[in-house]
Amino acid sequence: MAKGKVVLGMSGGVDSSVAAYLLKEQGYEVIGVTMEVWQPLSQKEQQLEGGCCGLSAIEDARRVAAELDIPYYVMNFRDIFQEKVINKFIDEYLHARTPNPCILCNRFVKWEALLNRSLAMGADFIATGHYAKVVKLEEDLYQGKYTEKTKGAICNSMGRYAIKKSITKKKDQTYALYNLTQEQLRHTLMPIGDYTKEEVRDIAKRKGLPVAEKPDSQEICFVLDKDYAGFIEKEIGYCVPEGNFIDKNGTILGRHKGLIHYTIGQRKGLQLSLGRPVYVSKLLPKTNEVVIGEETEVFTKVISCNDLNHMAVPRFPTNDLVMAKIRYGNKEMPCRIEYLEEDKCLCTFEDSVRAAAPGQAIVFYQGDIVLGGGTILA
Repeated sequence: MAKGKVVLGMSGGVDSSVAAYLLKEQGYEVIGVTMEVWQPLSQKEQQLEGGCCGLSAIEDARRVAAELDIPYYVMNFRDIFQEKVINKFIDEYLHARTPNPCILCNRFVKWEALLNRSLAMGADFIATGHYAKVVKLEEDLYQGKYTEKTKGAICNSMGRYAIKKSITKKKDQTYALYNLTQEQLRHTLMPIGDYTKEEVRDIAKRKGLPVAEKPDSQEICFVLDKDYAGFIEKEIGYCVPEGNFIDKNGTILGRHKGLIHYTIGQRKGLQLSLGRPVYVSKLLPKTNEVVIGEETEVFTKVISCNDLNHMAVPRFPTNDLVMAKIRYGNKEMPCRIEYLEEDKCLCTFEDSVRAAAPGQAIVFYQGDIVLGGGTILA
């Protein structure tokens, strides 16, 4: 008898393909599904870019499902993807913030929309090929690690679900999964969290999966040429206005192409000849200005955040250090958390962090466990 019915999101890549194999070997009834969310202009473009949502992805996933002898379906999630990911992506950039569309896609499409449809089909779980693990905390997360005052101020984490880092730091994807809910995690399997990328490819080769050597997909599947500004202007139907580059004192330094072309910490593409390296230190949407400064001006020790998601704990610790990451590729840094409101925190780092961009996620860790996180405000 099968352990349960699992709907697996198949991107046509090696990770989700091996996830399908591992789940079947573990005794689950596996159903492969590719989520059709964004249709590129042509199959050739999709193949060149190695995206995860288009024609080549569907064909590769279908071939893997046939090889593994599992049912396979393509499901249309274009409307929810447009609403929750693309529209939000555009709106954030237009308001001078730097969004992470993969986090939005994970939360609202790959989990919420797929899980709801899967449960309606009679499935017990959904699964993905992410390099992470789902764990149920069997003991107090703070036991022996924090002060008595801290432990008494928060609820016990026992029985909560959380995301745990994969065994490979190089491919760990927990940062982009911090926003999942307890209900979503309860129905989630992540079978490749115990494997390195090299081991996953070796499994695919040994089992003769046709995508064993397929390159990894790009980060943002719907912007094939990485021209975010061009994509936004095409979607909204007009060019965003130019404005002034200024220094911190308000002195005009030159003209910029539009706020959507810039993010905090950016140095390249400014086209300013000031005789020294300069960086974007702030975006001012009310006046349509980009503030330019020295590299020291893009460092900070204090970040505020909202839209909090408490994952491993019902409330973040406020008397002890936690580790925090402000971008996917950044290393974790120690900080202290202070609640300003129920859904707003102030995070004070021991050392300065670089380029904390409003709109990006800040994710909190204790060891290998994701405590949760929020969206950076300033």
